[in-house]
Amino acid sequence: MSSLPAVSSDGLDVVWETWDGAFTEELSLRWENEAWTASGQVGRERVQYVLRLAPTWRVRQFLLFRDLDDPDLWLATDGHNRWGEINGAHRTELDGCVDIELSCSPFPVTVPIRRLALAIGHGAELPVVTVDVETLAAEPANRRFEHLTEHRWRVTDLGSGGSVEFDVDEHGVVVDQPGRFRRR
Repeated sequence: MSSLPAVSSDGLDVVWETWDGAFTEELSLRWENEAWTASGQVGRERVQYVLRLAPTWRVRQFLLFRDLDDPDLWLATDGHNRWGEINGAHRTELDGCVDIELSCSPFPVTVPIRRLALAIGHGAELPVVTVDVETLAAEPANRRFEHLTEHRWRVTDLGSGGSVEFDVDEHGVVVDQPGRFRRR
């Protein structure tokens, strides 16, 4: 089994730019109140997201801000993969999902990479919540995560068969995703 080094309690700050260099995403990962908080500002989509993560790298909450002071979308899990919204509505269609996926951001794949700690050559299938930042749609999808080499991973959409390969740093954070994002 692969083991990634612990992230310092001081956290991480990362900046990506779109492949064409036109837009950036700034990410701050901090240890707060006995959990990780990842805050990202995505320039191209003009959104901010916050992921609250358990010390074991399990998603607790996801908030998406577009143009309001309050979140436009707020999802949380009870720790047993049951999902709901801030208003208490149970999102039964998302039950069983483990992680969040945002097509506009490279960071969320870090969460399963760190939690799974797969050995090179191994993979795992996970149900994830995919979030469309324009429509605020949150839908379940199945992904396969594969650890290809020390710093290379592949994620496959099991519905469409499409896949993306990318490199990560020593903490499992995406460095470059060819054609989409590159680390500054």
